[in-house]
Amino acid sequence: MSKMVTSSAVTRMQRVLQKEMVREFLAEFLSTFVMMVFGLGSVAHMVLGDKMGSYLGVNLGFGFGVTMGVHVAGNISGAHMNAALTFTNCALGRMSWKKFPVYVLGQFLGSFLAAATIYCLFYTAIIDYSGGMLTVTGPTATANIFATYLPDHMTLWRGFLDEVLVTGMLQLCLLAITDKGNNPALQGTQALVIGILVVIIGVSMGMNSGYAINPSRDLPPRFFTFIAGWGTQVFSTKDWWWVPVVAPPLGAYLGAIIYLIFIGSSIQQGPQILETPSTYEDHGTPVLPKTTSHPPVISSLTPVSVSPTRDLQSCPTLK
Repeated sequence: MSKMVTSSAVTRMQRVLQKEMVREFLAEFLSTFVMMVFGLGSVAHMVLGDKMGSYLGVNLGFGFGVTMGVHVAGNISGAHMNAALTFTNCALGRMSWKKFPVYVLGQFLGSFLAAATIYCLFYTAIIDYSGGMLTVTGPTATANIFATYLPDHMTLWRGFLDEVLVTGMLQLCLLAITDKGNNPALQGTQALVIGILVVIIGVSMGMNSGYAINPSRDLPPRFFTFIAGWGTQVFSTKDWWWVPVVAPPLGAYLGAIIYLIFIGSSIQQGPQILETPSTYEDHGTPVLPKTTSHPPVISSLTPVSVSPTRDLQSCPTLK
């Protein structure tokens, strides 16, 4: 009897997990977790390690963390890993708005869990480095392991414009990488090329604001530090916390519009995903485009995000 009950419960669980929206939620959760563990871990090495980390290491950690995330979820959800990209896909009509909270919730939970994982993994190093004082600013600050903070040479609005521009560049290049009517990355190489794109953005434009370029990368870890002992200063310092939430969606949208107006007139209105599977029909905006069974629709304007809309959808995140 107990075996029958167990078998029935397993069958019901399998049915639930096979539902498209559930699979997409889990894909965004796991891919974002993977990206953030590698990314935050590289920051921890730079902040805490004595000559064991570097700014280049951070760029490589986030860049190839994105690559791994795309491999984890590219054919399921499009591996957005970035709420700005998901927003852009929805705003341009390439993905249903009903999926927006599903994707973002998965991304936020994955990012939050990654922050908790890195905190536990490097707990003793954090305490040793900071002398037991969890601070946001100062010579032994450690909150910057988890979220971005504006440097002294930047003003709030310069930081806002910086995030808009950098995220716009991310989205514009993502569309180019996945635009089959232009000069896309070779089949099977999109994940790697997208990771390289994130590295390039970091080494060329990351100094001013830390290139958050992703609400899902910045807000959940910031909230984790708030409840883990760093206190309200993680939100009050320079009033910066809202900028990585608001500026990236705006930048991604503008970047997508600019690409679609000037270049992307042949981009399909379909979900983008790694490779070109035909199993799922409405995967939000991924790093790689997804091909659909229906003929492509010519579009003159599209959104911004690592994954545009349907076929425009490219990956995230990133960061």
